Amino acid sequence: MPILDLLLVLVERFGLMITAAFLIMTFGSIRNLDLRPTSRRNTVLLTLLFGGLGILGTYTGGTVHLSVANLRAMSVITAGLVGGPLVGAGAGFIAGLHRNLIDPSGFSALPCGLATFLEGTVAGLIAMRLKDPLHWKPAALIALVGECFHMLLVLTLSRPFADAWALVRVIAVPMIAVNTVGAALFVQTIRLVGLHREKQDSSQAQHILAIADATVSHLRHGLSQKTAGAVAALIFDRVRVAAVAITDATQVLAHLGEGADHHLPGQHIVTSATRKALHNTAPVFIKDRAGIGCGHPRCPFTSAIVVPLSKGGRIVGTLKFYGSRQCELDNIRFEIAKGLAALFSTQLELEDIQIKERLLAREEIRRLQAQINPHFLFNALNTIASYCRTNSAQARVLLQDLALFMRKNLHSSAGVVPLSEELEHVRAYLAIEQARHGGRINADIRVDDACADWPVPSFLIQPLVENGIRHGISGREQGGTVTLTASVRDHELHILVEDDGVGMPLGRPDELLASDGNGECIGVANCNLRLKQIYGSSFGLQIQSAPDQGTLVALRIPRAHPLTT
Repeated sequence: MPILDLLLVLVERFGLMITAAFLIMTFGSIRNLDLRPTSRRNTVLLTLLFGGLGILGTYTGGTVHLSVANLRAMSVITAGLVGGPLVGAGAGFIAGLHRNLIDPSGFSALPCGLATFLEGTVAGLIAMRLKDPLHWKPAALIALVGECFHMLLVLTLSRPFADAWALVRVIAVPMIAVNTVGAALFVQTIRLVGLHREKQDSSQAQHILAIADATVSHLRHGLSQKTAGAVAALIFDRVRVAAVAITDATQVLAHLGEGADHHLPGQHIVTSATRKALHNTAPVFIKDRAGIGCGHPRCPFTSAIVVPLSKGGRIVGTLKFYGSRQCELDNIRFEIAKGLAALFSTQLELEDIQIKERLLAREEIRRLQAQINPHFLFNALNTIASYCRTNSAQARVLLQDLALFMRKNLHSSAGVVPLSEELEHVRAYLAIEQARHGGRINADIRVDDACADWPVPSFLIQPLVENGIRHGISGREQGGTVTLTASVRDHELHILVEDDGVGMPLGRPDELLASDGNGECIGVANCNLRLKQIYGSSFGLQIQSAPDQGTLVALRIPRAHPLTT
């Protein structure tokens, strides 16, 4: 085959490969695959995906002088840049082994297979040293050098040499040129897919937040047919599903969409899937008609998502999405339903606010709770949405942490709780912040066993930790560490909250300690006032800080609570 004809064939097949790869990564179940080796399962799937594309590349150029012109390199090099050494070496091994298996006695089989393996491995090793491995320049350079080395291996290891030389003269220029351009464009395709997914995740977070914001005023009045109908209507307008339903523990409160002729508000729950979710207190995703358990002969539903709603530690109802043949459900809607249900459960707690206000004996607590930053909620939801596609298990954990954090805020009273319970609140907050900021936020909690049941004023420690992150660590580009230690000395609980952040200007700690709680850093000022009011003026906060030296907040709590003795 003439060199120009081979070049045109490879260019044509290259276009088909890029198109096939793009379609594979944007349609079907693989569209949810994280394009990073974030877990063992993901590493294996990426290896198989790019290894398969490498095999496909073997058949792109046809037979030339008893060998095969191919585009394997662009796939295995992209594998290494995307997934690192393991994925690159794995994909190279799969594609290289296949090359040898289809022509085990071929005179160029060994050098071709070996070159494919080395290109994937070297690309992965180089990716470890690059800040941005998904860039066309390193991909093109690796492919250029790799394919030149590939030709050298063919000349060195293939015999007879005359055949090897005849082969290289024909395939060298087309394969080097097209694999170089192909690797660069393939990497750019992966980058575009990743950017598209990030945009979708951000949009999804805003979507969930908008629904939660629109429904909050209804759910504060509890679960009834009126409030459930309003909430279901808001969800049905914003989420593409066949139907939305809300129940309490015994009956259907609202149903909008398909199936409204026999899923009627006011009737007892008839579907076995809903009864199962209420009993097991766990979300369920049913993907067949039989699993839904509706006895109506013309029920249109082929799938269902049922997520329990809780209040005060007990299940009080369910949120349900239904799918039909015309509107199927998927894992994204499953994550949306779980996220909304967790937030709705928190909103239902607000029904008890009037009762709990009698327990809020101190105005400082109410002011602290009013300071819950809506940006924190939005950022937390944005983070959780990004994990929905890449790591659904982690997204579920973060939703639980967010629900725990919000419930602790709602339940905080002027009384005392064991230190272990207060630390649950802190850990839930830290889990969300660490997921949002990645490796920039580190936490070190060291608590002596003797401190676990020590009574402390509720909602006391978390504002101090939040202050260290927001005003200390977040001000440093590289982030930092917040350290919380608790120990018992001289019959008192000693708690230290320390960060290695930007610190405070000289004189600022004294201003905070003298504040009445109405200015900036209301959390720190109110904690100081509460300690003094409960235990006496000698038990206020102590703050040590200096510019670029971090901040240390210390407090002491005696065993006996003056208000209860």
